[in-house]
Amino acid sequence: MLPGVRLAYETWGRLAPDRSNAVLVLHALTGDSHVAGAAGPGHPTAGWWDALVGPGRALDTNRWFVVAPNVLGGCQGSTGPASAGPGGRPWGGSFPRLTQRDQVRTETGLADALGVERWALVVGGSMGGMRALEWAVGEPGRVAGLLLLACPAAASADQIAWATAQIHAIRADPHWRGGDYHDAGAGQGPHTGLGIARRIAHVTYRSAGELQARFGHLAQDGEQPRLGGRYRVESYLDHQAAKLVRRFDAASYVALAEAMNAHDIGRGRSGIRTALGRVTARTVVAGVDSDRLYPLASRRNSQPASPPRARCGSSAPRTGTTASCWRPSRSPHWCGNSSTAQRIRPPAIPADEPVHRCGAPADPGATGGRERTCSRLGARWISGPGTRDRPCGATWPRGRRRYGRRRCARNPRRPR
Repeated sequence: MLPGVRLAYETWGRLAPDRSNAVLVLHALTGDSHVAGAAGPGHPTAGWWDALVGPGRALDTNRWFVVAPNVLGGCQGSTGPASAGPGGRPWGGSFPRLTQRDQVRTETGLADALGVERWALVVGGSMGGMRALEWAVGEPGRVAGLLLLACPAAASADQIAWATAQIHAIRADPHWRGGDYHDAGAGQGPHTGLGIARRIAHVTYRSAGELQARFGHLAQDGEQPRLGGRYRVESYLDHQAAKLVRRFDAASYVALAEAMNAHDIGRGRSGIRTALGRVTARTVVAGVDSDRLYPLASRRNSQPASPPRARCGSSAPRTGTTASCWRPSRSPHWCGNSSTAQRIRPPAIPADEPVHRCGAPADPGATGGRERTCSRLGARWISGPGTRDRPCGATWPRGRRRYGRRRCARNPRRPR
């Protein structure tokens, strides 16, 4: 039990009178509540999603009430290992082990305090995506929309292995002191171990191809590796480590990494598939096709299992994104339309304009079986006799027997 739990948070925009416009943004491992805005007291860095949150941006604060909490166990205002325990000293090494469910339970309390009965959207990436999925499974009636970015339904052995190496790097630091270092004085914490953990983590955040393209085998300017100098990629990792050490607590890093290792949406719920069947939110799952920490296979495992849903996919090479969107459908299919995840977002459509079931405006000028372009996804589709629209905007011929194998009009190379 954690007595007197405190949860720091920031908000942007105004809550609508009917309380229907609330959006919950959940941060990743070393993030915080400062999603948007300049650096300032308590926030050493500018907002980590500043380009997406604000007036006229993707999360338009003229329309949406955006809420971003600092996770339980963090070190930017919420209760964590550096917080005062029952005796007045920092919790340190005696801080309880947490799970994503514990963290979401505190966030439900925040929602209650704000008067938010149902989130219009819950969005998160990596660790934030784990909590977003936990929200949708554990509180299905309180989540209308769900956007999961680079997160699995359960931590894999590979992901646990990478995180465990980082945890051991911190605990092996002589200044760790079993986690009870917070009152040891400035500069006496396990900064070396935390820096090593960050270097390990950053290798998993970048693909081999990207590292090679950016740094290759080149030496850092003015240094010679054969004489003790660094390669450029080493300098990059050193820089990332130094930045984190100045703003993050090592004990929080350990607590949150252990919570990520424990992530399993199916634990105590008869398995992942059964748990995902509880999701009622309109869901988009997106991942990076070059992601070696959360590969695309783990995105497939995050697909809501019931009801059946149509999946509209998009991908880009090396550093691009692959996304899937689920909507209720009688028979799901997969199309590999080249696009970006952002293009799946519905456009503003006048109320009197006819629409396809995918939400894209209809094109009254195309008739007689001519090809048309879905204005929402930019995907090719067909109208006319003998065809019918699919919810994603692609179409199939009506009869399987009459037309043989069905082929998606968006990507004819992918048969059904």
